[in-house]
Amino acid sequence: MAPFFFLKEKPFTKKWFISYSLILLGSFILAISFVFFITPYKIVPGGAYGISIVLHYLFGTPVGTVALALDIPITIIGIKVLGPRFGFKTVFGFSLTAIFTDTLTYFWGSEPLVKGDALLSSIFGGVLLGLGIGLIFKAKATSGGSDVLAMIIHKYTKIPLGLLMIYVDSVVVLFGLIIFRDWKIPLYSWIVIFITGKVIDIVLEGISYDKSLFIISEKHAEIREKILNNLNRGGTYIEGKGMYNLMDRKIIFTVVSRRELAILEEYIHQIDPKAFLTVTNATEILGEGFKSLDEKVSE
Repeated sequence: MAPFFFLKEKPFTKKWFISYSLILLGSFILAISFVFFITPYKIVPGGAYGISIVLHYLFGTPVGTVALALDIPITIIGIKVLGPRFGFKTVFGFSLTAIFTDTLTYFWGSEPLVKGDALLSSIFGGVLLGLGIGLIFKAKATSGGSDVLAMIIHKYTKIPLGLLMIYVDSVVVLFGLIIFRDWKIPLYSWIVIFITGKVIDIVLEGISYDKSLFIISEKHAEIREKILNNLNRGGTYIEGKGMYNLMDRKIIFTVVSRRELAILEEYIHQIDPKAFLTVTNATEILGEGFKSLDEKVSE
């Protein structure tokens, strides 16, 4: 979960309304995940809500209220240590999540939506958690809790932030294991944490089926013509040198769709079966012929 710096937005503009709508929707989805899927099975998804769920089963305290009580001092400490990186939107987001969580619990109760199936609840709970947090992140806010705590620790230890967040969430999960004394709980919890991270990436970056290619071939001119004229794609020549014979090489870098990849591979095989290709998944592509950087930033 990546931190976002404090950004000033002009109130009541289109961008302002979109940001707060995303936080509102994301907070409500988070609450649905906690109330219908996670809390009823004692799943501990790390962070303030993981601790709050454990305390809920120990003392009967409301999950949302206790999580809010944990988020507020952590955020205040974060502002004092790290500066105003979070802003009002972060406070708005975790406050709404707490209100929605306790309100839904009041009307729904403590029964799971899917009874007798903790695994299915873990999967759908993780998907909804990732979706909710991802929407909040798109609004340039954070979800509070463990990500802020990890940022504070990172300042003094220089341990990578992503690794610290795994450590913090894992400590909370192990806390649940100690209290509940049931090995199934941390296993389900780690499933939720893993799925949540993957869904957050999808929400922020989208699902891309495009492929990036590095092509080394003596027939680079013919391949260039195929890419430009038949596939209507662009590319870049990179000057290289062979490691074995130190001969100069031209490396083609390009990005194509899965369908275009199949066409291009078949063509290269026909004209140069000894060509060397490296194909990787392009998680996100910004620029001419794809989504522009301006569109990405303005979302």
